[in-house]
Amino acid sequence: MLSCQPVAAEFSTDTSAQPRKARFGAFEVDLRNGELRKHGIRIRLQVQPFQVLEVLIGNAGEIVTREQLCTKLWPENTFVDFDTGLNTAIKRLREALGDSADNPFYIETVPRKGYRFIAAVEAIEENLPPLVASPVSESVVPPKKSWIRRNRYRATALVAFLLLSIGVKLLWQERRPSSSPIRSIAVLPLENLSGPTQDYFVDGMTDALTTDLGKIGRLRVVSRTSSMRYKGTTESLQEIAKELDVDGFVEGSVERDGDRVRITTSLVQAEPEKHIWANTFESNVENILDIQDGASRAIAHAIQVELSPEEKVRLANAHPVNRQAYDAYLQGRFFADRSLGGPGSGEKPAEYFELAVRDDPGWSLPYSELAAIKLTEGVNLAIPNASCTAAKSDALEALKRGPDSAEAHTVLADIFFFCEWNWTDAEKEVERAIDLNPNFAQAHSSLGRYLLAMGRSGEMLKETSRAVELDPLAFRIRWDRWLSLYTVGRYDEALEQCRKIKELKPELSLGYLYCGDVYVQKRNLAEAVREEEKALNIEAGKNPRTIAHLGYAYALSGRKGEAQKLLAGLITLSKSRHVHPDLIALIYAGLGQKDAAFEWLGKAYQVRGRDLLELRYDPQFASLRTDPRFADLTRRIGLPLPGN
Repeated sequence: MLSCQPVAAEFSTDTSAQPRKARFGAFEVDLRNGELRKHGIRIRLQVQPFQVLEVLIGNAGEIVTREQLCTKLWPENTFVDFDTGLNTAIKRLREALGDSADNPFYIETVPRKGYRFIAAVEAIEENLPPLVASPVSESVVPPKKSWIRRNRYRATALVAFLLLSIGVKLLWQERRPSSSPIRSIAVLPLENLSGPTQDYFVDGMTDALTTDLGKIGRLRVVSRTSSMRYKGTTESLQEIAKELDVDGFVEGSVERDGDRVRITTSLVQAEPEKHIWANTFESNVENILDIQDGASRAIAHAIQVELSPEEKVRLANAHPVNRQAYDAYLQGRFFADRSLGGPGSGEKPAEYFELAVRDDPGWSLPYSELAAIKLTEGVNLAIPNASCTAAKSDALEALKRGPDSAEAHTVLADIFFFCEWNWTDAEKEVERAIDLNPNFAQAHSSLGRYLLAMGRSGEMLKETSRAVELDPLAFRIRWDRWLSLYTVGRYDEALEQCRKIKELKPELSLGYLYCGDVYVQKRNLAEAVREEEKALNIEAGKNPRTIAHLGYAYALSGRKGEAQKLLAGLITLSKSRHVHPDLIALIYAGLGQKDAAFEWLGKAYQVRGRDLLELRYDPQFASLRTDPRFADLTRRIGLPLPGN
């Protein structure tokens, strides 16, 4: 780390002729509002790259030294990895301009000295129309013909004004009573500098850095599922900060050359946008976890978040990994993130996780991922089954190798909950997961499911709300939030959640399915049927859950013949594959056939149907609650009765 030393600058006192806007090639730059546009379209450019552009165009045709840029970008006594920060700013500026270091149109690198802006720059008067694209707009005019070179007096005034403005702004910021501390961040998708074949590797680095930072209890860290949606975005940092409700961001890039990995990271405050810290970490793949943990500790230090002794230990106990195992694990995560949870969607990720286990049997994380895949398979079958048993075995193996793995504790909690109906151990495991990683959204969501089953609705709503705060753009998190609101009768809020699910995953039926369920409870049966039919069309009529929910809506809306037809088809389907018996019970409940409904609920109990854990609060079965058989079934499942 080093601090920039001030560089003397001469300031002109006459700024009357200084332009507020300038044009070069196809670009217009608004120096007053800090905007860059190409053919009238705004180009996202962060504060530091824009400051570099200001200096370069103000000195067009002249060499601007790295030291001068250092003074421009970082105030005196700001400690930063200057080389990394400046290189990153220049790189992002070139990307915004579509420029190349090897064959530059705009920014020329002067070896061992600095940079020079080589395109023509002209002032734009305020009353002129905006730039219109033309065949010659991208042409490069030699620097000697530029506006700056022809008007040196004005150029000096422009640079003086810009430097003075920046200096006043920085001074004002320094003298503010206190700038807002960073207590919530998102790790934006790291940039891949190694080509498209390494996308999985770079995404994995983003994931790992997010997970490590999530272990810091005093910091709210948005989950990777949400932050990855901004990969390649043109939105400004302020816009993203508002959507994710965060104070700052971690940005950076990953470059891999064989077994060597170089990770460049920077910390940026969102409002006002301000560069706080930057550094580069480099090592072999085998020590990649050390790099990730080191970066997380450095970021925590830069934010001035004090780590507890336990957090320091968790960020220091990195397992050296086998290169092949690490590659296989990251590829498994890459494909798992893109699967939609349907039948067979876990097959390809599971193959990669198995390879990771084979190549590095002492590493915890691949076992956790395998356990999660097998659990998903298990809860869709009659329980007990081999998938649930294998999932528990893998989860326990993960904990043997990584007892502080929040992922392993969470998946084990879900196994206890769904497969074994072991409420005590489920609660213990998920609470341990949250202790280890307070920012692990899935753990909060799983705890919410448990609290729902136990009738602790106030705590349930709190946990599912926290999960959404941590991962607002994850459809599975929104799903659990929908369920928590739906079961307590907050139907308008539940509608907001299922609409968000449709927005996040329009190719899935879930959003339509659950909006239909809400409309049923709001007694808007026509709209309910429309939503359920949309869901069935998306699935080509193959999902038993959607068939059952549509049959229920048909029954309540008086279309009993159509409900009976769907019911018969579902019973026939159940003879050739597993169909959750409670789905058949649901249509019978809608038709008012209580005896048949309880018969199929009894069959669901025999195979430990997962939906029975929500039975007590599911408004679709409200018509059965006064029947003594309902209370008896609830007792046998082990759920608390109302008032207990």
